[in-house]
Amino acid sequence: MKTNKHLKKLWLVPLVLVGLLIVSFWIPLPYYIEVPGGSEDISSVLRVNKKEDQADGEYQFVTIGVIRANLPLMIYAGLTPYTDIIPAADLTGGASDEEYQRINQFYMQTSQNFAKYQGLTKAKKEIEMKFLGVYVLSLAEDSTFKDILHLGDTVTGVNGKTFKNSQELIEYVGNLKIGDDVSVEFEDQGDKRSEKGKIIKLENGKNGIGIGLIDRTEVQSDIPIEFSTEGIGGPSAGLMFSLAIYSQLADPDLRDGRIIAGTGTISEDGKVGEIGGADKKVVASHEAGADIFFVPNNPLSEEEKKANPKAKSNAEEAQETAKKLGTSMKIVPVKTLDEAIQYLKDTRGKE
Repeated sequence: MKTNKHLKKLWLVPLVLVGLLIVSFWIPLPYYIEVPGGSEDISSVLRVNKKEDQADGEYQFVTIGVIRANLPLMIYAGLTPYTDIIPAADLTGGASDEEYQRINQFYMQTSQNFAKYQGLTKAKKEIEMKFLGVYVLSLAEDSTFKDILHLGDTVTGVNGKTFKNSQELIEYVGNLKIGDDVSVEFEDQGDKRSEKGKIIKLENGKNGIGIGLIDRTEVQSDIPIEFSTEGIGGPSAGLMFSLAIYSQLADPDLRDGRIIAGTGTISEDGKVGEIGGADKKVVASHEAGADIFFVPNNPLSEEEKKANPKAKSNAEEAQETAKKLGTSMKIVPVKTLDEAIQYLKDTRGKE
């Protein structure tokens, strides 16, 4: 009898192990997996002047795939090149999944807005930059608006006053006294609201309502520019959106039949900023058959190198990845939109 009971217990062990393995497929872990995404034709998401871009070649924007990790995916990531495991707190900054998505949508909207500004300006079209309010990017733990405002909301006024820029708003609330009642008008996913709180002392010693903010602006022009990027977030397509808009308005043959991919944020003054996952974006563009890949050209400072000797700039990471892949795709580091436009002009008919 004892032997039979012992055998039954032994049979339970593999059953339990199989059960745990099956469950592991469904239990999310506090990590995300980043993988190469897609390199997509911008004409599929952009209309300029209500027209489809039908010139030869393509401008491509590149994405990274982000997947919530489970045990099998963690094992896969550890065995697969150009795949990274990222702690959830590092990726989201401690924000909830919903807040993280809203922040990513803000970055995409800002990217598109600055791309419109740059594309229209370089094409010498008349535009106006309208100030709509300030985006909420963070909330201090002691802010009385902690459970009222949310990341991605837009503050449009304070105490019934409106402002021309974020600096005016900051100066106004900074002149109020600690403990003063304050009313904040804001938009929450399209809904207009007004809520009350109090002025607090900020970490920098100034008075305020305890939010991290950035201007929300909107380019206005007689030329309609429409994006269809639902479900896609982040700021890294700014450079490529700018090129696509400029080309359609000022130089339709700039691509010259080439498939031109790239990555990099775009600022209001046309500078190209660093992004994450340059290696994965090179892989995606190589697999999509791109001829050229634009990448931000911002070398690391000596301080950054000392802080992290293994750190690499986007350009360094892209060039090293291209070499490993053995791709014929040309890696072109650029600091500004002007440099990217000039490169395409100089190499037209030669590549």
